[in-house]
Amino acid sequence: MTGAAATMLNDTATNTPDEADFAIENFTVSQADLPEFKDMKFENINELHLDHPGANDADYRARRDVIAGHAKHFRETGEIVDVDYSPREQRVWRYVAEELEELQQRYASPFYLRAKKDLGITTERIPQLSEMNRRLTELTGFRLAPIEGLVETRGFLSWLSYRVMLSTQYIRHHSQPAYTPEPDIVHEAIGHIPMFTNPNFADYSQFIGHGARIANDKQLEELGRLYWFTIEFGLVEHEGDIKAYGAGLLSSFGELEHSFSDQVERRPFDLEQVINHEYTYSDMQKVLYVIPSYAELKEVTRKYIETFQ
Repeated sequence: MTGAAATMLNDTATNTPDEADFAIENFTVSQADLPEFKDMKFENINELHLDHPGANDADYRARRDVIAGHAKHFRETGEIVDVDYSPREQRVWRYVAEELEELQQRYASPFYLRAKKDLGITTERIPQLSEMNRRLTELTGFRLAPIEGLVETRGFLSWLSYRVMLSTQYIRHHSQPAYTPEPDIVHEAIGHIPMFTNPNFADYSQFIGHGARIANDKQLEELGRLYWFTIEFGLVEHEGDIKAYGAGLLSSFGELEHSFSDQVERRPFDLEQVINHEYTYSDMQKVLYVIPSYAELKEVTRKYIETFQ
């Protein structure tokens, strides 16, 4: 399995972007509306925990630092720098992408499969954030912003309010290509990014961001659970069947197979259940929720966020 779905740290510090004054249903965020990327704050952003496969690999750590430097450059200039991925990094990508391809054809949302093609995401090479960013901006006004690693919950979610997803560019350690305890380019590009080409899903994600900017600590915990059981581990109805759209499922062959096994209870989506459902990010999921459509998820979430005061 992968721990990469743990995109956010669990503390509730208030490292939020500066407040922008626009309505909850303003889905067009201009460049002028964006806070300064240079004001993004991080905690332990360059540290690798001891359980990381690359923690004791000096070469891997040095390589990760080089790629992290691209994210720092972005905050200073707003320019996404392409990564010159090494042959070994490309081999890791091909291994994971090829293993996932067959499972995704069986279990993934048809919209996701089309979106991946539209973005030019293949098994052959690691896609660049710059090229995916251009296409996303054209389709739904979403942007990608390079980041060095994990960001605390409120800070990470708040950027969705501006239709911005913070995305890593480094790739997992070659010794364990099926596993990563942190989000990497596999999790971002194969898991998250294709779904932002769906207008309803993009708007829904923005609602999550709006909520994070104004939520109290209890509401923020609820938003974290909503994010977990939808954006990370969501299932959707499709023509009488159930398909996966969550990034934590789509980027992990272990989780994807498990989610359609008899070891998982698949429940109809219920907002109250979801926001009160605690989870352990390092365990295989025992319960998953099935939304009827992205449009309905968007509408239910809009009404929920409007209760935040």
